[in-house]
Amino acid sequence: MPGGSSDKVAATLGSQVVKLPSRRTETPHESIERRRILPALEVSLLVAAVLVPFVLQDYATIFATRVLILCLFALSFDLVWGYAGILSLGQSLFFGMAGYGVALLSRDLNIASIFVVLPVGALIGFVVALLLAGFLLLGRHPSSIVFVSLGTMTGAYAADRLAGGSSYLGGQNGIPSIQLMTVGSYELNEGSTFYYLALGILIIVYLLSRYLLRSQFGLALAGLRENEYRIGFFGYKAQHLKAVIFSISGAIAGMAGSLYAFHEGFVGTNVLGVVMSTQVVLYVLFGGSGTLVGAIVGTVVIEALSFWLSNSFQDFWPIILGVLLLLVIMFRPAGLVSLLLSERERVGTFGRPGKRGKNDAA
Repeated sequence: MPGGSSDKVAATLGSQVVKLPSRRTETPHESIERRRILPALEVSLLVAAVLVPFVLQDYATIFATRVLILCLFALSFDLVWGYAGILSLGQSLFFGMAGYGVALLSRDLNIASIFVVLPVGALIGFVVALLLAGFLLLGRHPSSIVFVSLGTMTGAYAADRLAGGSSYLGGQNGIPSIQLMTVGSYELNEGSTFYYLALGILIIVYLLSRYLLRSQFGLALAGLRENEYRIGFFGYKAQHLKAVIFSISGAIAGMAGSLYAFHEGFVGTNVLGVVMSTQVVLYVLFGGSGTLVGAIVGTVVIEALSFWLSNSFQDFWPIILGVLLLLVIMFRPAGLVSLLLSERERVGTFGRPGKRGKNDAA
């Protein structure tokens, strides 16, 4: 082909490429505005939580305190499932064993100081989770999701049966009449005082979890969740990462179990079994996994709906709640928070944003 003809063809093809419609890129201002939804949601929930005791009556404040403790429990599950991809169907094992542990401290040793029972509960959850991780996650070969799920569920079921058959642990009657938690000589009664204590602990754990997940460790967890085998090419040991976050999750669940035991004044086999583990799965699934705030939203909404439906429709309220949960899972698989948060914001950002030049902002 002569040189002049080829130049004409190239010019024609070049003009066609230029004329193709291009996708509109998001401006930096739009990106910043979109990323502000999550902080606004977190602040709104915080303000609403602070005002709860001023709006609700005493019995409702006690119920709200229980919900906050369950939110802390749901956070522990979201860390392992939403960020590390570990479906722990026995999360109640750490929650319940810590509850039993601090109940025994109260009954046998007369120890109820908050400076003892909360660290002991967190330590029990951490140690039990670490031992279970050593068996399920730190083997010679990577463990499958099914193996870990069934392994954690088996642990919770075994603990449930053991507690139910032990006279020392009260059998099916559990350990009742747990004394009030104390701060020095001050006793923490049910009501606004215990509510703000639970809220403060939840805020601290939430902020620490958010900081951890936005660090280099959180970035590694995000890669682990997306593709466990590829993250190994970067030098990370996937099973060790799983064991670390699994143990941290157990510590948080243990702290929640300690608070739950002293708030309720009773601990029984119901906090150890598979039912409790299934309940926390629904919390995170309903609110939105892998967001932290979704675990809180899901817990609050499900517990509030359960409270209202059980009073309004006493005969068939579980059926109504089950249908609502099914509809949300069918039409919003990413949970309720996906109605507000974009996919980018749900995944999160890592590190410090780079400075944009004039050419980048154009």
